[in-house]
Amino acid sequence: MRPYLLAENNWKNIKAATFEVAVLPWGACEAHNYHLPYGTDIIEAEEIAAESARLACEQGAQLIVLPAIPFGVNTGQHDVLLDMNMNPSTQLLVLRDVVETLNRQGIYKLIILNSHGGNDFKTMIRELGLKFPKMFLCACDWFKSIDQKEFFENKDDHAGEMETSLLLYLRPHLVRPLHEAGAGHARKFRFKAIQEGWAWAERKWMQVTNDTGVGDPRKATAEKGEKYFKAVTQKVARFFLEVAQTQPKDFYS
Repeated sequence: MRPYLLAENNWKNIKAATFEVAVLPWGACEAHNYHLPYGTDIIEAEEIAAESARLACEQGAQLIVLPAIPFGVNTGQHDVLLDMNMNPSTQLLVLRDVVETLNRQGIYKLIILNSHGGNDFKTMIRELGLKFPKMFLCACDWFKSIDQKEFFENKDDHAGEMETSLLLYLRPHLVRPLHEAGAGHARKFRFKAIQEGWAWAERKWMQVTNDTGVGDPRKATAEKGEKYFKAVTQKVARFFLEVAQTQPKDFYS
């Protein structure tokens, strides 16, 4: 039993414990090229949350990791078979219930550990912050925490070198041989404003990619995945620890 994971814990331990912060891993269930499982984002969310929590708790954090939410926003992939979509409005309802439970029970800090690029919790946090003013609500995109260039040759947007390396390290039995993977080539919007990042539109996935991947996975290795996983979890753990040990009156310097 890992005492920082709610799903593995029990009432005997929980009723005697005090928690400063809860972590909610949030993934997605979607195709990841030909070689990675649909649950890639869920696996990453769970594993990074668990290891980061372990490291933070070893340094004194009073922290609990909630079970992962397995469905994310996949509106742009509506035509990909069994890509499961949870609309943002539904996510808000789910998140509100989680926040309401924590608030009622006196756990006033929640970190959403996001593992899917299509999820965006900013507006939800703004709305829920008004309804639950005691709560500290934040979202953490673990995949933005470390510059990929430090570990990988090819930038990964979806099922590329980074994610493939992570899964080769975390769940190698779920990764098909890389010679079966698509190249992960992706078409881009022709609009300059979108290319420069000051305009945005949702990508229609099957118009962008032939194999559901965006990023070349063929140079992925388990060794790269292990090094990246350890770097990410150490950095995320520091954030968990800071949030857990900082009093609300000291949030701003």
